[in-house]
Amino acid sequence: MSPKFKEYLLFICGILLIVSAVLYSFDWDFIPYIYAVSGAGVAVVFLTSPYDGENKRLKRLNIQQAIAALLLPVSSFFMFKGMNEWFICLLVSGILQTYIIFVRDQEEKKKDKDPD
Repeated sequence: MSPKFKEYLLFICGILLIVSAVLYSFDWDFIPYIYAVSGAGVAVVFLTSPYDGENKRLKRLNIQQAIAALLLPVSSFFMFKGMNEWFICLLVSGILQTYIIFVRDQEEKKKDKDPD
């Protein structure tokens, strides 16, 4: 997959994921399917983006990102079963992703500042 395609796929699946999570409360039958497809799309993008560098902290962040990505299909499973635990999985995934964004940005700034 090209990086531009991954970027578009992540953007579209992210928007669909948010919209379907919000619309779940209306009890429409097709919403869990939209959530499952968009969650799988986000997971595919994150799982096919490995880190090849030497920074151990960024390697750990990539593992955490994979865990957060795998929580999305798990949450869609709970959504199909009608269990409210889907929201907890989505919340944990969102918190992990937010943490990863900020820490990865700091590590990239450190790497650019000190090119050992």
